[in-house]
Amino acid sequence: MSASGKSLLGLWLYRSGEQEWAVKQGSPLHGPRNKKDSIDNPVSDANKDLQPATKIQSRNGTDRSNIVVLLPPQENPGLHNNKSLMNANESAPPPPCSPGDRVSIIFTLKNQVGNLARALQVFQELGINVLHLELSPLENTTNQADVVVDVECDPKRLDQVLQMLNREVHSVNFTSVDKSALVRAPSLSACSSFDFGDMMWFPRKIADLDKAQNVLMYGSELDADHPGFKDPVYRKRREKFYSIAMNFKHGNPIPRVQYTPEEVKTWGTVFNELHRLYVKYAVPEYMENWPELVKYCGYREDNIPQLQDVSTYLKRKTGFQLRPVAGYLSPRDFLSGLAFRVFHCTQYIRHSSDPFYTPEPDCCHELLGHMPLLANPSFAQFSQEIGLASLGASDADIEKLATLYFFTVEFGLCHQADNSFKVYGAGLLSSVAELQHAITAKEKIKKFDPEVTCKEECIITSYQNAYYYTDSFEEAKEKMRAFAESIQRPFGVRYNPYTQSVEVLSNAQKITAVVSELKGDLSIVCSALRKISATDETLDVDSIAKMLQTSLNVKGDRSPQNAISPDNSDTSQHSIIMNPLEEELNEK
Repeated sequence: MSASGKSLLGLWLYRSGEQEWAVKQGSPLHGPRNKKDSIDNPVSDANKDLQPATKIQSRNGTDRSNIVVLLPPQENPGLHNNKSLMNANESAPPPPCSPGDRVSIIFTLKNQVGNLARALQVFQELGINVLHLELSPLENTTNQADVVVDVECDPKRLDQVLQMLNREVHSVNFTSVDKSALVRAPSLSACSSFDFGDMMWFPRKIADLDKAQNVLMYGSELDADHPGFKDPVYRKRREKFYSIAMNFKHGNPIPRVQYTPEEVKTWGTVFNELHRLYVKYAVPEYMENWPELVKYCGYREDNIPQLQDVSTYLKRKTGFQLRPVAGYLSPRDFLSGLAFRVFHCTQYIRHSSDPFYTPEPDCCHELLGHMPLLANPSFAQFSQEIGLASLGASDADIEKLATLYFFTVEFGLCHQADNSFKVYGAGLLSSVAELQHAITAKEKIKKFDPEVTCKEECIITSYQNAYYYTDSFEEAKEKMRAFAESIQRPFGVRYNPYTQSVEVLSNAQKITAVVSELKGDLSIVCSALRKISATDETLDVDSIAKMLQTSLNVKGDRSPQNAISPDNSDTSQHSIIMNPLEEELNEK
C-alpha cells in the first residue's frame, strides 16, 4: 500500500446529526473557489469539486451503518446544478468513473477481531490498488469505526467492490447500485477471482457451522402424529434437549445428559434387538469398531452413550466430531457439516410407547446406526466428500445430493463376495423391521447409479421403493466423485484439516499452492514405494501408480477456443500444476 501524500481525508469528513457524510470547508477535496460559480450556483464547496456522494442504504431503510463512495470530478457542465445533486435518501447509481480513476470508499465496521482484514482482502482479491487508508477513532456509543479507502478502479470493479464489501462489513446490509438487483450475499473473504452471482452462502470455517442451524421440524415442537405429542413430560424433556443444541457453540464440550430410567429402558430394548441382527446383516466394516465403542464410549444395553465421549473417540479415529442438533436440519446445513467432518447428532430418544418406531432421527438412530461406520476411514471420507460437493451448490443440486446421501449413508447395501447383501445404511441399521425387509426384498435391490438414484423418492413413513448397492465403499466414492463433477460451481473446494477451514480453489494461484503441498505428500509415498517394493514382492507398484495417475487425469475440453486466458491461469498454468506431480510418479 502506498501513501497518497495528501492531507488525511478522514480529518475533513464528518457526519451531520442524521449520520450523513459531508466534507469540511477547506479540505483538500476543495478546488479553487470560483466566485462566479458561487453566485450563479449556490451550492457547497464540497459539492462543487466532487461528484455527488453516493450513499448506499441498508435494506431496512436505516442509516446507522452505511457505505459512501466519493467519486472524483468529471467533465460535466451540469454538475453544479442543484438538480444534479443526489438526495441522500435516494439510492441512485453512482456516476461512471473511467478506468484508473481514484475513488474514495467509506464504510463502517464493528469493533471485532479480523473485520478490517476481511474487508481489505476484498480489494486484494479483486486486484484493486489501494492508495490510501484511514481509520477513524472508535465510537464508544456504537462500538464502531469508520474506514476510508482510496482506490483506483473502473466502474465494473467498483460494483464488485460494493457487492463484496456488503458480504464482509459486519454491520452493513445494503442494496447495490441497482436496488432491485442485489440480494444479501455470502461472506467469502478469501475467494473472488470469479463472479459469485447468486451462489448460496456456505460455511468457510468450522465455527461458521454455528450459523448453519436451520431446524425444519421436530425442534421444540412436535407434530400431532408424533408418539410423544400428548405426553407433557416427554415434551418438557424435549425442550431441554432443544435448549442444549441451540445454545451449543463450536469448541465447547457437549453437555452431558442424565437420562431417566424410562429413557435407558427404551434404549436397552432397541439395543438388544438390533445388536442381534447386526451380527448377521451388518457389513464387516460396521462390526470391526464395535468392541472399541463398548470399551471407550460405554455402548451397553443399560447405558446411553454420551455424545462427548463418542465425539472424542471419532476424532481420534477419523477426525469426525459430533455436534448436538435440535431436530431435522435443512439438507444444506446438514451436508455442510459433513464437509468439516462434523456430524449433527440428536441427543434425545424416541418415545417409550413404541420403541421400534420414530418419525425422526433420535439417539438410537444416530449412535447405533451412524457411529460405528463414521469410525471407518473409508466411509468417513465418503461422507465428507458428499458434504464438500454440497458447498455453494444450487438448491436443485442440494436436493440431488441429499437424495444420494439418503440412499447410501441411510439406506445403502453392499454386495458381498458370496453374492449376498449386507447393510451399511444407518436408517436400516436402526430399524428392526426395515432391516430384515431390505435384505429379503430382492426385487427392490438395484445397482447404485447416481444419475438414476438421485431421482428416487425418499420415503419417511414406510419402506423404500428401492434399495441401492455397491460392491464397496470405494466404488460408492468414485461414483459420487464423478457425479460431483456435474454440479455447476465455478470453483473447487478442499478441506484443510490443519486450519479446519474450506479452501475455495478459484484460480491457478490457489490450485498451484495446493499442488505444492500435495507434491510433498506424494514424494513421501513414492519414496516408500521404492523402498518397500525392493523387499516386498507382493506390493503391486504399477497398480498403485496407475491409481495415482488416474486421479491426476484432468477432464474437460481444453481446446483453444475453450481455454481460459493466461491471467486466469488455465491453459498456461496446466503444465506448471500437473508436471511436478507427474514427475514424482515417474520417479517411482
